[in-house]
Amino acid sequence: MNSGIINVYKEAGYTSFDVVARLRGILKIKKIGHTGTLDPDATGVLPVCVGKATKLCDMLTDKDKVYECVMLLGVETDTYDMSGRILEKRPVLSSEEEVTNTINSFVGDIMQVPPMYSALKVNGKKLYELAREGKEVERKPRPVTIFSIDILNVSLPEVTIRIHCSKGTYIRSLCHDVGEALGCGCAMKSLVRTRVSMFDISDARTIDEIEKIVKAGNLDGIMMPIDQAFANMETIFVVPMEDAIKHAVNGAPIHESLVFAESCSGFEEDRSYRIYLPDNRFIGVYKYAEGYFKLEKFFLE
Repeated sequence: MNSGIINVYKEAGYTSFDVVARLRGILKIKKIGHTGTLDPDATGVLPVCVGKATKLCDMLTDKDKVYECVMLLGVETDTYDMSGRILEKRPVLSSEEEVTNTINSFVGDIMQVPPMYSALKVNGKKLYELAREGKEVERKPRPVTIFSIDILNVSLPEVTIRIHCSKGTYIRSLCHDVGEALGCGCAMKSLVRTRVSMFDISDARTIDEIEKIVKAGNLDGIMMPIDQAFANMETIFVVPMEDAIKHAVNGAPIHESLVFAESCSGFEEDRSYRIYLPDNRFIGVYKYAEGYFKLEKFFLE
C-alpha cells in the first residue's frame, strides 16, 4: 500500500484515537497517525497520515484551522461545553451589538488558558484525567492567534460563529472567555472543524465511506500523495547521474551542482525545497544552505 494522507470526516461519538484504530483495521496497516485531536462530540476534518506520511503528523498539527461553532450564552459548565456538568445559569442581559463587539474583541494575538478537560499533560498526566479525579491544576496562559471570526447567526442566547485560528487554540476556552467578558457565562454547544491547512470538509469521507472505497479497491482516489502536502515549495530534481542518485537515496547532503529546477531561477538560503529522483519519485524535503541541500524529512518509498 502506498503512503499518503486521507481526509477523514470524524463523526460525533468517535475519539481521534477511535478513528485511527478503525482505519488500522480497514487498511490493515499499523503505521497510521492523526494530525490533531478533536473532542468526541465535535465533528469534521481530521487528516490521517498512512505509512511514511506519519512523518507529516507534527507538521500538519502545526497548521491553521477553521471551525464553525454554536455558542450558548448564559450557561457555565466544568468542561466549557454542553457535555459537562452545569455549574451555573445566568440571564443574558447583553444586547446583540454588545455580544458581537465582545466576540470580535478576541480577534488577534491573545493569551488563552487551556480547559481542564483537555489532552494537555502536566507532570506526565493528561489534564482531563486529573479533572475526572476532581483535581484542578493551574494552567499557564498560552499565546494563540485568532485570524478572524465571522458571526454567522445571532439568536440569543445562541450565537453561531466561524473561527480561523492558529494551532493550539481551544474553541471551548474561547466560548468560556467570551462568557466571562459578558458576565453571563458561555458554553460551546456544537463544533465542526471545516478545514485543516489544505484539507476541506467538502472532500472529507466518513469511516464507513472509506471502508466501502477500500473494499472496491479505490483507495488511491481519496489518498493524497505525500508530496502534495508541500505543493507551495519549489520542485527540484536530482540530475540523472549514478553518484548523485546514490547520495540522494541515502539521504546525504546534495550539492547544488547535482540538481536542476525547471521553474526556479536560483536557490535561497535557509529555504526548504521538495526534491525528486530523475524518475519522478519523491525523496523528501531539503533545506538549502551554503551550496548544499540538507535533508529535513525523508519520504522515499
